[in-house]
Amino acid sequence: MRINRAWLGAALLMLPTLIVAMDVTALLLALPQLSADLGATGVQQLWISDGYGFLVAGFVITMGTLADRIGHRRLLVTGAAAFAALSAVAAFATDPLMLIVARALLGVAGATLAPSTLALLTNMFRDERQRGKAIAIWATCQFTGGALGPVLAGLLLQHFWWGSVFLAAVPAMALLALAGPFLLPEFRGDRTGRLDPASVGLSLAAVLLMVYGIKQLTVESARAVPTAALVAGAVIGMLFVRRQLRLETPLLDLRLFRSRPFTAVIVALVCAGIAMAGTGLLVTQYLQSVLGFSPVASAVLFAPMGLGVAVGTMAAPALARRTKQTTAIAGGMAASALGSLLLVGVDGAGALPLVMTGIAVLALGTGPLFALGTGLVVGSVPPERAGSAASMSETGNYFGGSLGFALLGVVAAVVYRSRMDGRSDSLADAVAAGRHLPADQGAELLHTAREAFTTSLHVTGIISAVIFTGLAVLLLTVRPATATAPAALPGHETARS
Repeated sequence: MRINRAWLGAALLMLPTLIVAMDVTALLLALPQLSADLGATGVQQLWISDGYGFLVAGFVITMGTLADRIGHRRLLVTGAAAFAALSAVAAFATDPLMLIVARALLGVAGATLAPSTLALLTNMFRDERQRGKAIAIWATCQFTGGALGPVLAGLLLQHFWWGSVFLAAVPAMALLALAGPFLLPEFRGDRTGRLDPASVGLSLAAVLLMVYGIKQLTVESARAVPTAALVAGAVIGMLFVRRQLRLETPLLDLRLFRSRPFTAVIVALVCAGIAMAGTGLLVTQYLQSVLGFSPVASAVLFAPMGLGVAVGTMAAPALARRTKQTTAIAGGMAASALGSLLLVGVDGAGALPLVMTGIAVLALGTGPLFALGTGLVVGSVPPERAGSAASMSETGNYFGGSLGFALLGVVAAVVYRSRMDGRSDSLADAVAAGRHLPADQGAELLHTAREAFTTSLHVTGIISAVIFTGLAVLLLTVRPATATAPAALPGHETARS
């Protein structure tokens, strides 16, 4: 009966994970319609789309540690109620500023969800096999939601107004807020100390400045402001690290990095995020600008990437029963490297099947990392610190994605421009310029631009393959964590039974 109650609670935790992931990607399709309806400028559109992610990234560390102090269930239920209310506000926004503020506050509420959910799953399932299965299902819901988000948005926008995309999150969050106190147990530390305001401010400033700098490097021609933001973020980050090492009860326990498996998994999460985000950026543009599919069709054709991760995460527990966890993750990284290499052969009439196969194999291989790796991270600490560990995992994922868009986006742009010999800065520019040229010249320019962009995709595939191969080697050289990893970390309390 106890196990049944635990799995019923786990099912409740999966709902917000699925819906929030769908909500994030669904907004991409709703943005043109809501921008036209509200009269949002280009800058306002950027804040509408990015404000949520900025605030999630900035607050996830604080919320993960706050959950350890006040209780994982309490923070999750509070965050879910706030998320439901703010989603309704966003749905009925009457001007861009109102929507920007609602999205920003949604980011603060959203930052409570992932670390609290992961921490609760870790504490609800103390058996390693059951915990692994629960986390695999959690990761599956996250990536399935991301893949299905554009499809849901397309259906909603076909029949309703843009606000329906936000309202889709309300029922699941309301159910979590109402049923959570009855189905979910509470966990919190007894001696975790007070939240340090200075640490909160330093972490927020460091993360926001660095994420802003990374994102703006990909969209601004002037590099001074983004570079200054990155430098300032790095300096503040160093001050944050120094403060954490001096505090008896730090906001972020950096002593966890003394565990080699923990560190290896965090590094793998960041680097895999770089490869996946960079590849996804190039593939979605390739589907639209080179193969000529509409945004909706491209979203559907890109779904194998999200679904591939979902299948990989579900298969991860079975792999873990047959081999070491780090070996299973390393094997997945090798498969992802193979999928990346398939993209190098993309060209000509058979491009679409090869693209879809490549991203599916790449994504499938990352499944064990997101399922088993996340389990290793949150399982390496006592129950009282699970929220803090989960926040590290989520921050690693987010930074990896942001770096992928920036770094691989810049590399792709450099390759494209070198192939074009200065004739255009991007494929979009070439398409626009071709409309003002005679038909034969415009066709020639567009053909050359598409070939140059295809070369950029090939280079991105090679870089991703190198990253995944390096991660496979790294993980194979790491000794597996012991069953009581927390005991090996100085300064940790022992786990409660």
